[in-house]
Amino acid sequence: MKIVVIGGTGLIGSKLVGTLAEHGHQAVAAAPSTGVNTLTGEGLGPALEGAAVVVDVSNSPSFDDGPAMDFFRTATTNLLESSAKAGVEHYLALSVVGTDRLQESGYFRAKTAQETLIRESGLPYSIVHATQFFEFVAVIADFSTVDGAVRLPSALFQPMAADDVAAGVGRTAVAEPVNGIREIGGPEQFGLDALVRKALAAKGDPREVITDEQAPYFNIRMSERTLLPGAQAQLGEVTFDEWLARQ
Repeated sequence: MKIVVIGGTGLIGSKLVGTLAEHGHQAVAAAPSTGVNTLTGEGLGPALEGAAVVVDVSNSPSFDDGPAMDFFRTATTNLLESSAKAGVEHYLALSVVGTDRLQESGYFRAKTAQETLIRESGLPYSIVHATQFFEFVAVIADFSTVDGAVRLPSALFQPMAADDVAAGVGRTAVAEPVNGIREIGGPEQFGLDALVRKALAAKGDPREVITDEQAPYFNIRMSERTLLPGAQAQLGEVTFDEWLARQ
């Protein structure tokens, strides 16, 4: 079937397009670089013509409150309207495990607005909540660095490889819409501080990681289990050590 991947040239989107194509689907990478702009609507009509499924793995270029809200509201409204006109049978969006528990952040309030638009659209839909990506651990370290040291709480999270994210999204995309949320996560749990410490050591990064239970995660105060998926989450296969060995 024809599956249009919005954000199809990015980290997850490019892997998803490849995976879908390997399984015999007509996977179309839609992004500004391919002539599709979800903010202006440019190219959406032709791209979605004949599509059975639309998968949105695009992300706001800014994590600031206002720009993130503007991005997700505008892009999602345009995508939903174009999908309805094209007769799309399954609309899927990638979101984040714990979004409803991370509302201190304007970015996650914007993700909630995106999810609300999808639920209220009337289209058959699935929302995939994924845990953090291994590929993003270095960004966590950089964001949490204060005076040359990384300060993070020991709150648990269950990160996963981008390949497993793409695989989980792909499985959901070709199945029947769940009309709800499906969670996916990694095979192992770690403390934020412990995993970042391990990742920096593997790279030879000399920064000290200080365990600070009052330290925020991207400016968000968390409890021990805020970032963990539920018991019914589908788990990926790639461990952090296996992922590190491939880098």
